[in-house]
Amino acid sequence: MNAKIVAISYWLPDQKLTNEEINKLHPEWSVEKIASKTGIYERRIANENISTVDMAYYAVERMFSENNIDKSVVDFILLCTQSPDYFLPSSACVLQNRLGLSTSVGALDFNLGCSGYVYGLGLAKGLIASGSAKNVLLVTSETYSKLIHPDDKSNKTIFGDAAAATLISSDEMLEGLSIGNFVYGTDGKGADNLIVKNGGFGNKHIFPNRSTSLENDQFSSDDYLYMNGAEIFKFTSQNVPELVDSVLKANNTSDEEVDMYIFHQANKYMLDFIRKKMHIPESKFFYFLETCGNTVSSTIPISLSEAFAQRKVSNKSKILLAGFGVGYSWAGCILE
Repeated sequence: MNAKIVAISYWLPDQKLTNEEINKLHPEWSVEKIASKTGIYERRIANENISTVDMAYYAVERMFSENNIDKSVVDFILLCTQSPDYFLPSSACVLQNRLGLSTSVGALDFNLGCSGYVYGLGLAKGLIASGSAKNVLLVTSETYSKLIHPDDKSNKTIFGDAAAATLISSDEMLEGLSIGNFVYGTDGKGADNLIVKNGGFGNKHIFPNRSTSLENDQFSSDDYLYMNGAEIFKFTSQNVPELVDSVLKANNTSDEEVDMYIFHQANKYMLDFIRKKMHIPESKFFYFLETCGNTVSSTIPISLSEAFAQRKVSNKSKILLAGFGVGYSWAGCILE
């Protein structure tokens, strides 16, 4: 059975963190420097009363409303997050109940970051192809701001909070983008370069370790998000071009046939570097991070939604998606 994307919506918190506010907290980082390094001017931040499941709920309800979808059609929920409300139960189970969906639906969480949306599309397509589901609700929701130390000015400039909801369906009566073939990759050797060490039970510091360090302007604390930006950049610049080539081959497609490339919105500098390295025309490369920042697993669905809203793409377009980051993990596919 053909699996296709038939609806996408997203939700952003009201609270903003602007470059001007970051500059007041860290005067050594000018507004212009932040913008030139990241391409971001403001991020949305979930306050202490808003959780990952809250944002997921708001995004899904918006999708139902904006697309006039009867929620009873959903028969499986996939929720991608690295900031779940609880260790257990699964946030997808909590979301099912809050949405008032049937108890006959399947529901599960999966822990992936910037590649998570593409992985989620692959999982949804597999569920449909196996006959296990007809309409899969794929939700991405992250409150990364809660993982960032207040003194970590580097990560503070990059990440924002958001949630997105996508309906993947086999219903032949619905218009949408068919989901093509996938390419996946994993290299766990890079795990320590983007990590929150404490919180689980794998690190020797089971109880909070409040020590922090600052080396070469890189903030580090085992209780909070740590990112080795240089290594992440190196990984991305080496692997993403190979990923894109592999996706084109897997879908028997040439780069000239692709109407739009939508990559994980890591930061503007990195995206520009990759685009130029791959000789992708700027007119065929979509950016959307100036007003929301890097929203991890939600960057691709948010960008896809905005590309439709701006009429840069349509259901007749051929779109290449590429997600990459924490894990290390990467994945790509084509929509058409």
